[in-house]
Amino acid sequence: MALALACAVPFGPVSSRATELLLPVPTVTIYAGDVIKPGMLRLQAYPESFKARTAVIDAPMAIAGRTARRMLLPGEPVPVNAVEDPRLVSRNVATQIVFEEQGLLITAVGSPLQNGGLGETIRVRNADTGRIVLGTVMADGRIRTGSGQ
Repeated sequence: MALALACAVPFGPVSSRATELLLPVPTVTIYAGDVIKPGMLRLQAYPESFKARTAVIDAPMAIAGRTARRMLLPGEPVPVNAVEDPRLVSRNVATQIVFEEQGLLITAVGSPLQNGGLGETIRVRNADTGRIVLGTVMADGRIRTGSGQ
């Protein structure tokens, strides 16, 4: 039995491109609460052996359009837990609660008990009754409640 081995890559030094890890990093200081724009990021090469202290985001599209939870420094990889989806509803800031079912539409003012982004289910206190209900955050910042959420 004879074995043959073919190698498509010539022997010798391998291009450094094959051993690099490209990670998105800020080009400017991004402060907590800032919405991250694509122009604020660039790809930076790291050796494949690079080990960050925490899990970092490896795709620019996973950062762009999101909000910084804390300060992000230029040239530093972005930790996964350092960004969040933009808030549409902020805790203790009055918003409208909407209940709609079978043609019936009821609106009320409520106070969210937590921050919320699009599609998230959050708790909100009805300002008139004091009751706490669960609702889903809508794109316009209102909170939809009821069985047809």
